Amino acid sequence: MWATVPRLLALHRYLVLGTIDPAGNPWVTPVFYAADGEHRLLWVSSPDSRHSRNIAACPTVAVTVFDTRAPIGRAEALYLEATGSMVDDQGCPVAVELLNARLPASQQLGIHDLAPEGPLRVYQADVTRHYVLIRGGDSRFDNVTDTRLPVEPP
Repeated sequence: MWATVPRLLALHRYLVLGTIDPAGNPWVTPVFYAADGEHRLLWVSSPDSRHSRNIAACPTVAVTVFDTRAPIGRAEALYLEATGSMVDDQGCPVAVELLNARLPASQQLGIHDLAPEGPLRVYQADVTRHYVLIRGGDSRFDNVTDTRLPVEPP
């Protein structure tokens, strides 16, 4: 089942990021991402955005990667537990390179986009647990309803 993780991370371009504020209020937002392997996801956001402020206060995040266009009954999904943070200045060049590799040439990130010159910062989710969606009725698992299976790298 682990093979599902890198396959879906490579296939999709958006993740849903779940954060909480200090009072415990949840917030979710879709963000464009790039994967740096299976344990680190990268995106850019304004530090003033609600999810970025939430990460600064409470770094525990949840992530879902899935295709919203999948027909009913055919969905595939990853559910991830992670720690979110801003990427430090030293790690930004590699992170931006990975993000730009997934962006069209006309939308590449440059110095004018990122702090200190621009309004955006690079963020990361360091994944601590991976789960794969198992569709209800999957004969391999004898499950009636959808369930999530924890998976580990080989």
